[in-house]
Amino acid sequence: MNYESLLKELEKEGVEVIEYKFRSDSLKGLYFDNVITLNPANIIDDKEKACILAEEYGHYRTSFGNILDQQNTSNVKQEKRARNWAYEKLVPLEKLIDAFEACIHNRYDLADFLGVTEKFLDLTLSHYQEKFGTYAECRDYLIYFSPLGVLRQFKNDDYPSESHTGE
Repeated sequence: MNYESLLKELEKEGVEVIEYKFRSDSLKGLYFDNVITLNPANIIDDKEKACILAEEYGHYRTSFGNILDQQNTSNVKQEKRARNWAYEKLVPLEKLIDAFEACIHNRYDLADFLGVTEKFLDLTLSHYQEKFGTYAECRDYLIYFSPLGVLRQFKNDDYPSESHTGE
């Protein structure tokens, strides 16, 4: 899912997305009251823009109240929940399988294929490892998170039958 797709989805949900240069040099995005504000001065490219937008979308979906004070444990948990939502939104397990089937062989190409930054990809894989452990099963595949690997599982019906008679 890219930036434009996220914008369309947010529009359908009645969430406005605007760009505004914040006074803070470190703040890249903010969600408040059905408005997501992105700071274009601190965003490098469209991939990063999609990642920031997805996280703020995650706040729309999972957070409540003012959570800017990250000394508050409840706010930290809400921040983590929004980020986890964004990871799963932009990099669902099925997309990792699609990349494997498309013969993607390195992290740079994988991040490019998924339309996310390499940092976002690394954080996503850490999230999945925290959520599932060493690997997760999806469709007929095992997805290992560290090191990253995708393996196709063979089922009994994938093997040819042994119906020869030997005569």
